[in-house]
Amino acid sequence: MAFCNKLGSLVRQSFPRSGQFEMASMLNSIRCMSSSKLFVGGLSYGTDDQSLKDAFSGFGEVVSARVITDRDSGRSRGFGFVDFSSNESASSALSAMDGQELQGRNIRVSYAQESDRGPRSFNNNFRGNRRFNNEDGF
Repeated sequence: MAFCNKLGSLVRQSFPRSGQFEMASMLNSIRCMSSSKLFVGGLSYGTDDQSLKDAFSGFGEVVSARVITDRDSGRSRGFGFVDFSSNESASSALSAMDGQELQGRNIRVSYAQESDRGPRSFNNNFRGNRRFNNEDGF
């Protein structure tokens, strides 16, 4: 995935801004060819890791399936990730499952994107809240 990010950066520098739409489409195609991890959104709160894995296992070997949960309550946040052993399996699962119903909800499936953000820290949140509570703005 790092290779794709570097390639995308080089391509972005090479093309003028007027071809931005075509470039974005091309970069997305390159990313899709080398990705085996899918983002699954719109999940029912009753969906767990095993039921997510079962729903996608018909398309190939699922390496991992994880429903993201709230840290405090333990309740599903309504999305998850499915990682396949091959790019072809991920591609066929995306084509077949996007917009389909899973446990009473229409799910959205797309290729997962790497996050540029690091972990959130308590200090940043505290300073942000403090700014709103202090009349001086500090």
